[in-house]
Amino acid sequence: MDKIQEFIEKVKSLNKKVVFPEGEDERILLSASELLKEKIVFPVLIGKKEKIYEIGKNLGISNISQIEIIEPENSELFNTLVERYCENRKNINKNIAEKMVKRPLVFGGLLVDTGICDSMVAGAVNTTANVIQAAALTVGYLEGIKTVSSFFIMVLPDGRIYFFADCAVNILPDENQLAEIGITTGLNYKKLIGTNPKIAFLSFSTKGSASHPLVEKIQKAVKIAKEKNKEFDIDGEFQVDSAINEEVARRKIKDFSPVGGKANVLIFPDLNSGNIAYKITQYLGNAEAYGPILQGFAKPVSDLSRGAKVKDIIITTVITCLMN
Repeated sequence: MDKIQEFIEKVKSLNKKVVFPEGEDERILLSASELLKEKIVFPVLIGKKEKIYEIGKNLGISNISQIEIIEPENSELFNTLVERYCENRKNINKNIAEKMVKRPLVFGGLLVDTGICDSMVAGAVNTTANVIQAAALTVGYLEGIKTVSSFFIMVLPDGRIYFFADCAVNILPDENQLAEIGITTGLNYKKLIGTNPKIAFLSFSTKGSASHPLVEKIQKAVKIAKEKNKEFDIDGEFQVDSAINEEVARRKIKDFSPVGGKANVLIFPDLNSGNIAYKITQYLGNAEAYGPILQGFAKPVSDLSRGAKVKDIIITTVITCLMN
């Protein structure tokens, strides 16, 4: 059984409810139908019921009447969610709050924030920036974390699994942001894979082999991450070969490192390197790439590519459900 199928079987036993704010999108409808049919999750669609039923009929979706559909302004939950939205916002005008809560992304985020739904998946229509903004306004951030980031699950042909971060959100993170990216990716590695991560912060230098301000930033990030999280094995800076190859690590690393040569979580110094790395691994290394998965929020919210296919949406939904 491959890793994604393992994830699917695990999620089936959890009875998760997932909200999809873009319920009128054909791909979302097809995904919701499949997720319900296979008893993976209970999907909740946000949108106009009449329009969703019409689209579902045109697509030949036989179980559309079994999927929960919510029209925000007509929902019995509307006033409760408006009150929730106002709770942490002093002097907010109620009319403004009502306008905000009518927005599908905000309504969906509040469903997750209040525990009515377990997670939210969006981005088939909306931009990543809009998804992140809505999640920040509703579910908020993970305790002790201020940086929203993303990770990819990279499954190599031989079965090895690596988490790559950040490959989709932060263009040029500073040392504090890098540290938080490392910690949150490590937390999600443990939730999804079930074992402790070995987190490597990557550079063009290995443990001081080069001197440059860019290397110093990585060194500072490693120090901050270690101070914030005592549970995980965290180390760096590493060139990628010394992070993942034990023979190279023995040659390049003078002192003992719990991560060198054994890393399974790779933290890239910027978006250039992260994005390039995951695509090279995918296309030249024939790896399966799953993501990007958003992280850093208090409750699971994930983004989709606007070019996402039904399979992508289903896999992202499954992964997001395991991040509680």
